[in-house]
Amino acid sequence: MEPRRPIKGIYILPNLFTTASLFAGFYAIVAGVDGHFTRAAVAVLVAGLLDGLDGRIARLTHTQSDFGVQYDSLADLISFGLAPALLTYLWTLPALAPLGPFWGKLCWLVAFVYAACAALRLARFNTQAGVADKRYFQGLASPAAAGLTVSLIWVSEDYGLARGEAAIPVLVLVLAAALLMVSKIRYISFKTWPVREPVPFVRILALLLVFVLLALDTPIVLCILALGYMLSGPVITLAGRRRRLSARIQRRTRRDRETVDGQ
Repeated sequence: MEPRRPIKGIYILPNLFTTASLFAGFYAIVAGVDGHFTRAAVAVLVAGLLDGLDGRIARLTHTQSDFGVQYDSLADLISFGLAPALLTYLWTLPALAPLGPFWGKLCWLVAFVYAACAALRLARFNTQAGVADKRYFQGLASPAAAGLTVSLIWVSEDYGLARGEAAIPVLVLVLAAALLMVSKIRYISFKTWPVREPVPFVRILALLLVFVLLALDTPIVLCILALGYMLSGPVITLAGRRRRLSARIQRRTRRDRETVDGQ
């Protein structure tokens, strides 16, 4: 039997969505440099939507490839690593730099830590892709961290909050999101959600409610959703550890009882 020849060329459809996601991330950087932070935030969120579609399209059309996996990771590093980091730096620096050189350095250091953690998180994800539990992410996903970062900036811009008052809380939350990306805390991945199977009617109502709230106040709702997802990881992890500890105690108690009965 002849060895299987490698496929020449690439699949156009999923990689087209990945390219569109990369374009949106690059546009966010350009818009941020020009001072259009609301446009930049929307571009990063559009990149997140496109990033969620390319993988699903590849699985539905059976066009997965190693090239697509690597290309997707490189695009994610730009759209969800470099773009949010630069936006954070460009948005906080004018407010904090006049306070002294320490605050100016803090802005770019936090931005660098975020970009580095995003790169490390993507590298770890690639190495564990074949063995990891698809139901959960290990660490906060980079699109979710980017969504939190840009939604904070969008809310501040949309409501006219003074950068001097909002810059430090934004840096703290961005740094927290960066550290959560490289943590071992588990987050629901949503990759195993049913696509062809029927779902309870209440889920449709919940999605409808989310769309209504997004239409009423998009930046606030996105920020709340991003914060809620970021906090869900520690809750899920602690709950899982508590269940495992309880099961371990129950097994130990059962063995002790069997030992006493045997005597």
